[in-house]
Amino acid sequence: MEIIATINDLENVVTQLLAYANGRKKFLLYAEMGSGKTTFVNAFALNLKVTTATSSPTYSLVNEYIYTENGAPQLMRHLDLYRLLSLQEAKDIGIEDILDDAHYAFIEWPEVIEPLLYGDEIRINIEIMSDNSRKFVFL
Repeated sequence: MEIIATINDLENVVTQLLAYANGRKKFLLYAEMGSGKTTFVNAFALNLKVTTATSSPTYSLVNEYIYTENGAPQLMRHLDLYRLLSLQEAKDIGIEDILDDAHYAFIEWPEVIEPLLYGDEIRINIEIMSDNSRKFVFL
């Protein structure tokens, strides 16, 4: 699926992603720096009605957010693996548990963990089209 959108269209992009995902909750983000990965994850968090402020996990590596679904608290994670140098470093932060659980996870710079992937994750390619628009490709 391919969508060209502006920041004002992100709510629609999130809705289409949820339909495309069909219940899958692991998302791999492939895009260059400054392309809007964190902005897109923030839009997804808004859709889930996360009540705390979201931010880039560049330095923390993993940010966790709570939202409510059917009256029960649920977890959404946002990971930035850019600074990791090896698969072992990813394992050290608990990536295997994150990939195995039932919670939402958005993983920026997932190349380092590709040997651990199951193949059912949603790959999201974000390409800068102009200052105002991005192309989102869901695979």
